Amino acid sequence: MEMAAVTRDGKNGGVPEWRVTVPEGASVTLEHEACLAARAWAWMVSCVVVLGEKVSGFAKRIWKIGADDPRRAVHGLKVGLALALVSVFYYTRPLYDGVGGAAMWAIMTVVVIFEYTVGGCVYKGFNRAAATVSAGAIALGVHWIAANAGHEFEPFIRSGSVFLLANGLATRSVRAASMATFSRFIPTVKARFDYGVTIFILTYSLVAVSGYRVEALLAMAQQRVCTIGIGVFMCLSVCVLICPVWAGQELHRLTVRNMDKLAGAVEACVEDYFAEQADGKQQPPSAGADGYKCVLNSKASEDSQANLARWEPAHGRFGFRHPYEQYKNVGAAMRHCAYCVEALSGCVRSEIQAPEHVKRHLADGCTTVAARCARVLGEAASSVSAMTTSWSLEFAVADMNTAVQELQSDLRELPSKLAEESPATVIDAVQLFTVTSLLIEVSTRVEGVVDAVDTLASLAAFRSADAKPEASETETKAINPDSDEEAH
Repeated sequence: MEMAAVTRDGKNGGVPEWRVTVPEGASVTLEHEACLAARAWAWMVSCVVVLGEKVSGFAKRIWKIGADDPRRAVHGLKVGLALALVSVFYYTRPLYDGVGGAAMWAIMTVVVIFEYTVGGCVYKGFNRAAATVSAGAIALGVHWIAANAGHEFEPFIRSGSVFLLANGLATRSVRAASMATFSRFIPTVKARFDYGVTIFILTYSLVAVSGYRVEALLAMAQQRVCTIGIGVFMCLSVCVLICPVWAGQELHRLTVRNMDKLAGAVEACVEDYFAEQADGKQQPPSAGADGYKCVLNSKASEDSQANLARWEPAHGRFGFRHPYEQYKNVGAAMRHCAYCVEALSGCVRSEIQAPEHVKRHLADGCTTVAARCARVLGEAASSVSAMTTSWSLEFAVADMNTAVQELQSDLRELPSKLAEESPATVIDAVQLFTVTSLLIEVSTRVEGVVDAVDTLASLAAFRSADAKPEASETETKAINPDSDEEAH
């Protein structure tokens, strides 16, 4: 093989080129180690960059969640503190010997029952404690019956009771437990005591089965009840005493936020409909036009928070037997109004729109009614937020009804006005008639929201705004916080 440098002046401007002459029959293998290494390095760098972007994006999302509601980060610290306190019973020898080696049940109790809100923690703590005590007592009774029935019948009685308990059948020894299993199908019991029924079945099965091999069954049951009680006490202490999050206040704030968003949605939808279109193109919806969706999607959160709030002790303006159920009625009235706003939003975003010169006939009346509806909802939100009653809400409702009557009068005169211009114009105004009718229906449903708020004010004994004493700074922040926190 020969190698020579040849100069080609015509093409390369005097730059030499290398030529390789290979004898006939020989083969040449070109190695690309440098090229392969460069590709591998580039692939590794791209993988590291992509991984870094994903980690950075995940960290930003985590930071945003904590920044939106710092109480979520505090909740994680509270759980860690509760676990650290209860684990002392496991790591300290005198305390460990005092609970008979069953300290792990206290740690499991903290992990299972610690919730974000005080109501959730009390709900699970009470259900776990009550279910453990009642199931342990029934299991001890079955153990006594099986022990006195004879050694040959004892395993059959125990296993049969557990089997019948799992299948929900009733015998004399497990009648109470089987009724508890069946009670999970009752809506009221499922909503309030479903967790307790589950713990009841679990505890009964564990104690009933363990009693066949464990001699000191009573001592074992006593130790487990004590350790579970310790776990429940630790959870409640940390949850209530350190930055408590009350489900009742969360439900209260959620109701106020939904009213404000619904008010903004009504006004934004009407303003978008009568806004002038540039070059005949439909403008994008306003920022608050989709606020009604939050109202429609909040039913599950309202039901959950109302159920947990009933378990909470009195705090601030939320005393015992506070009418949390009425908040659900207020939410139902708002959803009833939000469905109509959703239909109104569909007309606003429709591709087929009424001509601009037709819209001008009812533009002022519709925008006035929408503003009055938003004002009524805003006054109702302020009344609920401050937990006070005021005549301004009644005045706002009266102004809204007056505006609705004027709009209805304009709507009756519209066909004759359009017929004078052109008979075909009446057909073009069909959508305008629909939007106006929906807006009038919205005003009617807004009055339903006001009625629900009045009922809430009566049941919760809202104070009069005129005779309202100056609230303390702590109470003001608890009822009406400055930050607009989103519901979880």
